[in-house]
Amino acid sequence: MADIRQGTAAIIVLGGPLPVFLRAMKRGASAFLVPPDHFGATMDRMAALAERARRLGLASLEVEAVHVQDRFLQKALGLAADGVDLRVLREMMNFDADVEIDRAEEEVRVWESAGGYAPTVGIIGAVLGLIQVMKHLENLDEVGRGIAVAFVATVYGVFSANVIFLPIAGKLKSYSRDRGRLREMMVEGVVSIAEGMNPKLLRMKFEALLPSQKTLRAKAPAAVPTISSVRSSTPAPAEGS
Repeated sequence: MADIRQGTAAIIVLGGPLPVFLRAMKRGASAFLVPPDHFGATMDRMAALAERARRLGLASLEVEAVHVQDRFLQKALGLAADGVDLRVLREMMNFDADVEIDRAEEEVRVWESAGGYAPTVGIIGAVLGLIQVMKHLENLDEVGRGIAVAFVATVYGVFSANVIFLPIAGKLKSYSRDRGRLREMMVEGVVSIAEGMNPKLLRMKFEALLPSQKTLRAKAPAAVPTISSVRSSTPAPAEGS
């Protein structure tokens, strides 16, 4: 009897946020993984592209864009290679970046909402359990066990909110901020390449955009890589929407 009631309590707690939770599950799964160093890979790639553009001209970026897996960077390189005005290029790519970040923040709000509703739904589950217990007051042996099991719903609600939903929301919010910095790095990198900036100066410019924990690693001296050495580098975060 206790096992059945505990299972029912879990269904009551998760039944409210579950449909929304499932829609955000794909993105939420990434919160349990260690993200690769997209910043380092992007810095290497942009420096290599800058070196190539200085040697072969901007038109060569159109060939390299084919090998870029990230659609955002691919689009930016294509616009630069086509000779689009840099102000227009920046506006277009910043708009795309804003749309992407807005979608990522919507996914964060899904998890935050689940964390906010879960404790309340847990309390509702406990109250419903107590109502069922009150129907069997003639059996005092069952009443005590029934009350204890009824409050399991509250435990499920508080636990899921503070151990699952809200921590995932926090992780995804951090990833969203990093995504914004990464997109800004790509836009500034492509614009700087189109302006003919030296690859070494480009690296120095990127240091201001790196998250603080990555800055020290970025300051380590490194030779400018060749295009072939970075084509297989880790692409930017997978498109979430």
